[in-house]
Amino acid sequence: MSDLAAHLEPLLGMPVVAEHTVGHGHAWTLYRVRLADGRDAFVKSAVGEPGSTADHALTAEAAGLRWLREADAADLIPQVLGADDRTLILPWLNSVAPSREAAERFGAALADLHTHTVDRYGAPWTGCIATVPQDNAMVAGEWGPWYARYRLRPLVPAAASVLGGNGIRLIERVIDEIGALAGPPEPPCRIHGDLWAGNVLWTVRGVMLIDPAAHGGHRETDLAMLRLFGAPHLDRILEAYRERFPLAPGAEQRIALHQLYSLLVHVVLFGGGYREQAIAAAKEALSAG
Repeated sequence: MSDLAAHLEPLLGMPVVAEHTVGHGHAWTLYRVRLADGRDAFVKSAVGEPGSTADHALTAEAAGLRWLREADAADLIPQVLGADDRTLILPWLNSVAPSREAAERFGAALADLHTHTVDRYGAPWTGCIATVPQDNAMVAGEWGPWYARYRLRPLVPAAASVLGGNGIRLIERVIDEIGALAGPPEPPCRIHGDLWAGNVLWTVRGVMLIDPAAHGGHRETDLAMLRLFGAPHLDRILEAYRERFPLAPGAEQRIALHQLYSLLVHVVLFGGGYREQAIAAAKEALSAG
């Protein structure tokens, strides 16, 4: 029995009979394994020393998936088959070509997820997006000040060397003017939090969402993330969403504001390649205010 199989068996409650590596991402190794009951499963396993950011990220990912799935979202969020500090096990999801019909179902299902409001922004676990820590402080009130304090502000020091003085001043203006930029108040709801196209899997069961940075947040954040790098049949996703759960006035003008955090994360993770996009998003957010 391999070390991986020995580690997975108590988490799953059954033996692993076959395994192979399917890739690597950030600080993890990815596997496809065959279980004794004939099912295949996906395994994300942290590499490096225990207690690393990768461990925290896996713990946050498992907590987020379970929390989102509680919101009547079993058709949208995969079940966590097993998890510990260094391991996450999900069902293996077979991909199919995206379709307009699946896009429409996804848009409606995402809207339904967002109807599940919560009392406060944030989440009751330590957050991560990729390997960047997130402060999931749970705070009542309006979204704008929470977003400025717990999402934008913490990234300023790490992004400063790439963005430069002018870029940082733009980010700080967004933070200072957030009250005028954030739009009408909405209650916090359960959001995926990192809903770019790579975390949207088109499967035989329909769209399934993976790798969340889930928390109580603003629903426009998920929609803005879908737009950031594009998604198949995006027009149908958004149309089905709006039919089920119309957006507040001015949502189109707030897209850049909601994308700004993710772009700063990319600056921190990947450097100057995202500098101009982040600066452009800050300028657009300010011009829409």
